[in-house]
Amino acid sequence: MPLNERDRIEILMMIGVGDRMRTQQEVCRLFHEMHPDREPVSQSTVSRIERKYRELGHVRDAPRQGRPKINENVQQDVILSALENPHCTVRQVSRDLNIGKSSVSNIFKKVKYHPYRVRLIHELAEDDFDRRTEFCEYMMDHNNQNNGFIANILFSDEATFFLNGHK
Repeated sequence: MPLNERDRIEILMMIGVGDRMRTQQEVCRLFHEMHPDREPVSQSTVSRIERKYRELGHVRDAPRQGRPKINENVQQDVILSALENPHCTVRQVSRDLNIGKSSVSNIFKKVKYHPYRVRLIHELAEDDFDRRTEFCEYMMDHNNQNNGFIANILFSDEATFFLNGHK
């Protein structure tokens, strides 16, 4: 179990000052005697605590490295922005709130929102309705003439569409 700030200060007090200083081995033994239920500290731990105090003047933990966490207020702002304008993109939310796109995406993922953009894949021409109707009538006629006609058709979920009608 890591030592908290109070334990580190206690170890510094056990080391002492001036001519009343204890060795690291004595400090380890004394700390273990005072806290028999805890894991004993090593000499390197005592040495590290003493060096940190001499260099920095305190025994607090150093600030953690890495990207800071996004606080709850920012998360709520992102969610409210999506609720107020559901057609707004992740980029727009990111720009409006001055936070990263990946952070906005992570917040959306956390609350199970799925951002997407509607894209039109192909356009319909004027005569497409008539051609669809003709195809349906053709299929119904063939099915009436031959009962197993539709069962012999193999449907695939793969398709390629071109706007200009070429293959």
